[in-house]
Amino acid sequence: MNPTLISQRFRGFLPVVIDVETGGFDAKKDALLELAAVLVNFDENQRLCRTHTIHYHIHPFPGANIDPEALKITGIDPYHPLRPAYHEDKAAERFFDEIRAYQKQQECTRSILVGHNATFDLGFINALAERTDYKRNPFHPFSVLDTVSLGALAYGQTVLARIARQGGFEYDSSKAHGAKYDAELTADIFCHIVNTWAEKVGYSWPASEEQP
Repeated sequence: MNPTLISQRFRGFLPVVIDVETGGFDAKKDALLELAAVLVNFDENQRLCRTHTIHYHIHPFPGANIDPEALKITGIDPYHPLRPAYHEDKAAERFFDEIRAYQKQQECTRSILVGHNATFDLGFINALAERTDYKRNPFHPFSVLDTVSLGALAYGQTVLARIARQGGFEYDSSKAHGAKYDAELTADIFCHIVNTWAEKVGYSWPASEEQP
């Protein structure tokens, strides 16, 4: 069996686009309230695109700090009786297991987090794995692919909304700071920059592993 294109393009890593909504900036102390992951792959034309989205609302862990100012930004009511939220242990199991399964299916050695200000998201992902004692965290522990840097390179912009508009995407501020919306928009931007690079600059697939 030939290696998949996605496993060849990123040195064996599977890029997974992540966005989290939280109760603050401290991954150890502040609540993780919402989590979204977008999986990507190459289509029949070797263009990177979204495949599907994983999305969870999450109950604050016991003793979690929640800054009211953070809730004003996200609009999340963590204790609303109709909020369809998972406890962290269940969310972590479902989330990490699904990513590990896709990573294995695509013959990748590890996942790498893609995000906007990606180290922030990675900190909360690693803290989630630690709190829930999840032993098989698929993500590289410190390496990330950041659309801040990619946006600066491609468009001279570092703010997500400005990068989106420069890339030809609509930006709906009423949906911003929702994990699913932000993750899907970030994924579209990431794919667009990767595809544009391939078209304008070019990318050579490893000759010994090139797909027919």
